[in-house]
Amino acid sequence: MSAIGSQKRLTPTRISAMKGGKPIVCLTAYTTPMARLLDEHCDLLLVGDSLGMVLYGMETTLGVTLDMMIAHGKAVMRGVNKACVVVDMPFGSYQESKEVAFRNAVRILQETGCDAVKLEGGEEMAETIAFLTKRGIPVMGHIGLMPQQVQTAGGYRSVGHSEHETSKIRRDAHAIGGSGAFAVVVEGTVEPLAREVSSAIHIPTIGIGASSACDGQVLVSDDILGLFNDFTPRFVKRYDELGKRIAAAVSAYADEVRSRKFPAAEHTFKRRS
Repeated sequence: MSAIGSQKRLTPTRISAMKGGKPIVCLTAYTTPMARLLDEHCDLLLVGDSLGMVLYGMETTLGVTLDMMIAHGKAVMRGVNKACVVVDMPFGSYQESKEVAFRNAVRILQETGCDAVKLEGGEEMAETIAFLTKRGIPVMGHIGLMPQQVQTAGGYRSVGHSEHETSKIRRDAHAIGGSGAFAVVVEGTVEPLAREVSSAIHIPTIGIGASSACDGQVLVSDDILGLFNDFTPRFVKRYDELGKRIAAAVSAYADEVRSRKFPAAEHTFKRRS
């Protein structure tokens, strides 16, 4: 059962206060059952637009809609008692103007009951983040590799290799750090640079393919559990192979159905005498 408003729920303010302390644990969640399993162990649950690829078989996150994010945000909130829940703003829902971003962020907060929204972009989005936070909307930033910009960035690749990229990420980090955001995801950024920007800004950095020196880490839950096998990034560590175990279980079920071993007598109903 969701505990919206419970004092036990972690808030964006409390997450922000974890800067420089015990590392922040974050994973993605898209459904109620998964949220229930993750909630006890995580400080942050991110309803990421990665759901487009993980759940819907999309090649990128660009096809994810606001309605999709809201539906999955609601589902996750039904399974949370402890973690702070952040919902991604999908591509096209915030870039047009500060006002459009505000309307869509308000809709996400009101319809899901989540704690904050996340949007991608560095210095070019700092003004929008400031606009939102000044109007009561907690925002998490996202710099480095930005999946919603994969078409213009030349694909999914690590960043911070050239002086141009390094300079841009530094500027982005300082811009988001001063925008009012309570935390920022640093994705796909070379280790020395990710370490540098994490120590240079006053808000928590949540690394994904970045540095162990970040204030926290996030991964896609399906990746670490071996459920999403289409592509495994270098920065992902597999903690289980549930996909293989599920396949084996389904194979055993199929064999028993075909051999009429299932259902057995204990799985059927008897007529009452």
